[in-house]
Amino acid sequence: MKKFINQVDTLLDESLNGFAKAHGDIIQLNSQPRFVQRLNINTHKVALISGGGSGHEPLHTGFVGVGMLDAACAGQVFTSPTPDQMLAAAQAVGSEAGVLFIVKNYAGDVMNFEIAAEMLECPNATVLIDDDVSLPKTHSTGRRGVAGTLIVEKIVGAAAENGADLAACKALGDRVNAATASMGVALNSCTVPALGHPTFTISDTEMEMGVGIHGERGHDTLPLASASEIVEHLASAIDAELQPKAGQAVLLHVNGFGATPLMELYLIYELAAQFWQARGVNIVRSLVGNYTTSIDMAGCSITLTLMDDELLALWDAPVHTAALRWGC
Repeated sequence: MKKFINQVDTLLDESLNGFAKAHGDIIQLNSQPRFVQRLNINTHKVALISGGGSGHEPLHTGFVGVGMLDAACAGQVFTSPTPDQMLAAAQAVGSEAGVLFIVKNYAGDVMNFEIAAEMLECPNATVLIDDDVSLPKTHSTGRRGVAGTLIVEKIVGAAAENGADLAACKALGDRVNAATASMGVALNSCTVPALGHPTFTISDTEMEMGVGIHGERGHDTLPLASASEIVEHLASAIDAELQPKAGQAVLLHVNGFGATPLMELYLIYELAAQFWQARGVNIVRSLVGNYTTSIDMAGCSITLTLMDDELLALWDAPVHTAALRWGC
């Protein structure tokens, strides 16, 4: 394992310290318990809080700031943050307007956020993200939350910034989640620093279809195919889930898992755009890059969100975070 690292036990804290120094004009770091919060908290708005295990950067800490999250809790690599982190973050940024937790559907995240919500005295609600269509709806733990999390955080963040109340933010988050579908593919696994070797092994002539963002294997190990064939597989599953009609406005997001160059991600975007344009779908907004990563995994995911005028205006609303910013 070759990584820029001192000690496994200090990696996260050192990384967050660097993040806080690099973006001290946007966020501040609370070290014990560990969470990142935006500067200049608006105490009159609904506070948005998310989080999860580290290793997915810039998700979630990179999306703390004006127009998006008010706080994010970072656990150790691929490990859920603890309830005391979430509670402390909520107490730091929450107000009488309430707190909305945005939670990816993983057992540890769900359980720990539920515990924090029960201990929190101010009004609160939760949006559960389950956009990964590589798993069936009937899966025992439900579908996982993956790159669609960013879409929900951005749109609901804009609504909260505009003064939407807790019930409206919760309903909006659920609506965006239901209008969003994602699926990923990996060319190799990631290496968790504490483990020291790849989570799974595939040969140079194979790919893993339907992977999760924690180094989970996909639903199939398939022969490595051309980019066009890979996109056809991913996009067909997403299309079957959302069934966009001709003329439907959509947001198309191609997300890298950490080790795939932008040259290849933009190729994937071109092929995905061709797929939906051939079906008359109207791609009105795009996002390409490494936003929901899996440490150093080579691979990508495609996310599609069905848009309308309200969602489009909220997507376009000003945002100023470390990893996403426009209109400010």
